Amino acid sequence: MTQTTRLQAIRAHDADNVATALHPLPAGEALEVEGAQIRIRADIPAGHKFALGSLETGDRVVRFGAAIGRATQAIAAGDHVHSHNLATSLSGEVAYRPGNARRSAPNARPLPAWRGYRRDDGRFATRNEVWLLPTVGCVAPLVEDVARECAARHAGRIDAVAGFGHPHGCSQLGDDLAGTRRALAGLCANPNAGGVVLVGLGCESNQLDELVAAIDPANRHKLRIVRAQDAGDERAAAVRMVDELVDLLAPARREEAPASALAVGLKCGGSDALSGLTANPLLGLFSDRLAASGGTAVLTEIPEIFGAEQALFGRAISPEVFEAAGALLNRFKRYFLDQGQPVSENPSPGNIAGGITTLEEKSLGAVQKGGQAPLVDVIDYGAQATRPGLTLLEAPGNDAVSSTALAAAGATMILFTTGRGTPLGFPVPTVKVASNSRLARDKAGWIDFDAGRMLDEPREAVADAFAAHLLAIASGEPTAAERSGQRVISIWKRGVTL
Repeated sequence: MTQTTRLQAIRAHDADNVATALHPLPAGEALEVEGAQIRIRADIPAGHKFALGSLETGDRVVRFGAAIGRATQAIAAGDHVHSHNLATSLSGEVAYRPGNARRSAPNARPLPAWRGYRRDDGRFATRNEVWLLPTVGCVAPLVEDVARECAARHAGRIDAVAGFGHPHGCSQLGDDLAGTRRALAGLCANPNAGGVVLVGLGCESNQLDELVAAIDPANRHKLRIVRAQDAGDERAAAVRMVDELVDLLAPARREEAPASALAVGLKCGGSDALSGLTANPLLGLFSDRLAASGGTAVLTEIPEIFGAEQALFGRAISPEVFEAAGALLNRFKRYFLDQGQPVSENPSPGNIAGGITTLEEKSLGAVQKGGQAPLVDVIDYGAQATRPGLTLLEAPGNDAVSSTALAAAGATMILFTTGRGTPLGFPVPTVKVASNSRLARDKAGWIDFDAGRMLDEPREAVADAFAAHLLAIASGEPTAAERSGQRVISIWKRGVTL
């Protein structure tokens, strides 16, 4: 990444034919980029792109060293480059061709130890909590109400008692119902849930017995079950079960855990044009250190890989992993096409306002969260990430759905980059990383780390500070979302509703 004098703009890669404005640039302003003098021809908002040279209609526009689309009209040096003169080149499914697999992690320093809770199966948790989960939306308010009561009564004994409502579990069929069941089963298996109270209604499609059967037998000992339609007071029963689980978990103490015991989910939401220059590369540096330590990183948001997949797939450790990754992307593209939607139906309005123009551009920034770590596995929605290195998880881009999927896959912490900001948090500690310092300053109640520092400070120093902060959070320091009580789940609903 090359910076201009006085940090007016950034050219992300030597091959780029556009640069990104760090501050509003008025028409007529002259600046130097890579030794060339550029005169801005139209007002450029902060975070937006301008051309470094002349482009003809149909020419490739390059950012991050790769094409982000094609010019739809002639563009002069200094012109604003955005949705009025740049369009995506994405279409449908792709026949992926394997290249040389990368079979070793990048040369990164291993991470130091942290302090976590050792579970019976040898995994480590970043939190020691009781979770209440409903099988169906009919008992979701009950679950959340019981959790609030028990959290107040047991405050300080364990890290939290949390109830996670959702509207699904009935009027679902086939794979759609199976997906709901797999997601809930995965959440039950998460190490941060030292105990789980499953609350069912009784007549729903997502029957308790079938849900329990989908949970790894090694994790069934921590389950307690309430069937609300059975005789008796279901609320009192749920409260008693929480009390019992808290008594069992309260004696647990943190102990030293190796970095290899960390399982981290990677997520971006409300991205802006700086996300691919600051926050996402910062996560990539951490992912490389985590992989070098034998830890697990999980990348999802499959539609936000479209257009940037070749760089990711080239790190597959085997032909089988490469083929599984390509099949997953094409399956997701088919999911769009079968609904009559273009595969490029992204970025969001907020992304566009922040300076991102095409899905290729968004994807090339987003995949940087995985650094250069080897791609070791590809897993379906609701499956568990079990291999050290980078795992690709099937889930959409929606913040709540994909973050819930990361927790269900076993992530005990989620790293969430954002350029626009969001207060939302998810079942496991959700670390909000701002792409720009203005957001970090204005929304201090939302943001845990300011990656805008990457523009002004040495990258390695910022990366070291970031890693230290993450290990402190893994060891018990609360995130902004935890302090404000922002924790939800959302399940991926794909089928018809009866």
